[in-house]
Amino acid sequence: MNNPRHPELQRQIDEKIAAIAAVADQLPGVVIIHDIQRNFSVEYMSPNGLASLGVTLEQLKEVGADFYLEFFHPSDDSQSNPSKLAAGLFERNDPQEIISFFEQVKFRGVDGWHWHLTTMKILLQDEEGLPLLTISIAILVDPKHHITPKVARLLEENTFLRNNYQRFATLGGREQEILRLVALGKSSVEIGQELNISEKTVNTHRRNIKSKLEAHTNFELSQYALAFDLI
Repeated sequence: MNNPRHPELQRQIDEKIAAIAAVADQLPGVVIIHDIQRNFSVEYMSPNGLASLGVTLEQLKEVGADFYLEFFHPSDDSQSNPSKLAAGLFERNDPQEIISFFEQVKFRGVDGWHWHLTTMKILLQDEEGLPLLTISIAILVDPKHHITPKVARLLEENTFLRNNYQRFATLGGREQEILRLVALGKSSVEIGQELNISEKTVNTHRRNIKSKLEAHTNFELSQYALAFDLI
């Protein structure tokens, strides 16, 4: 059970949520307010979001953080993981900072996952200046009508990253550097000259990289370099 808060702080929370709720249906996306200090539980979600998920706000409050297990696609432990990005936001504790990320959501009664672009910021701090509430706006990315080629590529890279993070994590620092140079079109001779190592050593690294990534072509290697921000 949640511990009761100081009445003045609770009043501030209620006023913030009421102000957002008054305009939420006019905004182009789903508005979500989380309570950071209560296990990131949902304190508010706009009616359009509740309707898509097929739940009530009371039901979301009851399940707490398990809400994510039911409706959100699990993400690998990578730089694109929304939970890691949010943790960094809380640590920096800058109310002016906004983070954004892609995430996949499953609607109740609908097959498949649906991509959303989500932006998040700290909405309210407590008496000690610690982050208390966050506000997020999640916008459905419609692949048939509203998506641009650039966003399509980013989504493809994000999916590739999720599926291949464990393989990429087996590469050492030198292997990642060589992967970057290979993706830039450098030959083994050029890579050796740039890194001050022999061509034979470069070729050994290239074979090991292909083996670890289960990649057979330079195109496949380039996919890794792009998805993991090496180039």
